[in-house]
Amino acid sequence: MYKFLVIQTAFTGDVVLATAIVEKLHQFYPDAQIDFLLRKGNEGLLENHPYITNLLIWNKKEKKHINLIKMALRVRRERYTHIINPHRFPTSGFIMFMSGAKYTAGFDKNPFAFSFTKSAPHIIAPPRAEHFALETERYQLLIEDITDKVPALPKLHPTKADFEFIEKYKADPYICIAPSSVWFTKRYPIERWAELIALLPEKYTIYLLGGPPDSGLAQGILDLVTRPRVENLCGKLSYLQSAALMKGADMNYANDSAPLHFASAMDAPVTGVFCSTITSFGFGPQSHNSRIVEIDYVLACKPCGIHGRKRCPQGHFKCALDIRNEQLLWWI
Repeated sequence: MYKFLVIQTAFTGDVVLATAIVEKLHQFYPDAQIDFLLRKGNEGLLENHPYITNLLIWNKKEKKHINLIKMALRVRRERYTHIINPHRFPTSGFIMFMSGAKYTAGFDKNPFAFSFTKSAPHIIAPPRAEHFALETERYQLLIEDITDKVPALPKLHPTKADFEFIEKYKADPYICIAPSSVWFTKRYPIERWAELIALLPEKYTIYLLGGPPDSGLAQGILDLVTRPRVENLCGKLSYLQSAALMKGADMNYANDSAPLHFASAMDAPVTGVFCSTITSFGFGPQSHNSRIVEIDYVLACKPCGIHGRKRCPQGHFKCALDIRNEQLLWWI
């Protein structure tokens, strides 16, 4: 029997996108064992996943290198037949190098790519490119020889209990806003979120979503709004409960960040707000009802980086501040 391991130890959104690999492998090998290796803190994304047998959790924050060696030895003991690694950095490459697996697939940018049985290019299109690959399309390159060339969509699987937990928030029509991001220049400013909330029809309850660290930012938005029924749920819902809530929203708003991919993984309606980054990097929404909103003119300094920055290098942050409110209200 085939025994697969998928490795993605990067950020939350990267794990969500890597679920597309799990979906595709299960489609072609429904009886195979599929395990997933991820960093500690992201395991809640894949709890009770119907296609994943085991979660291997690497603690990167404590004794990082000792735990890395322990994980590599554990992977070797598991005797995987196939290891698929969309993570492009040396730690995951080292685990593959040590694994002993006969099939190891990863991107050519990984420093251990010389040892992979298959490597694929990871090409980021230039700014304003007309044609570009989505990240899930790049991931499909790693497994197209053992599946096909058609990429699957990412997918999360909230449980029945997750949907039951969020039922209390669904009494009225609602909109979800995920206002944060790891990077400052990916965050639509709180003042602009407050302006948007003031313009949304009053029939909607507005839920602000995020993790515990995002609660202060969400409170900053609440302090600027006067309309009723705006609730800060940051830190009050698990990953999968948040995904379940987004599924039932009339619209979800998110920056170029993990919640955007939550919406894609639930095929939930979503508006992706792109400030300093651009869609041709390949991380746009994949829901059927989705749209990307960004400034509608060419700004020489956009993008200022693929991951965003801690501050605007030019000091003006026009890539965010020049987005117009009517662009965000496209669906009403």
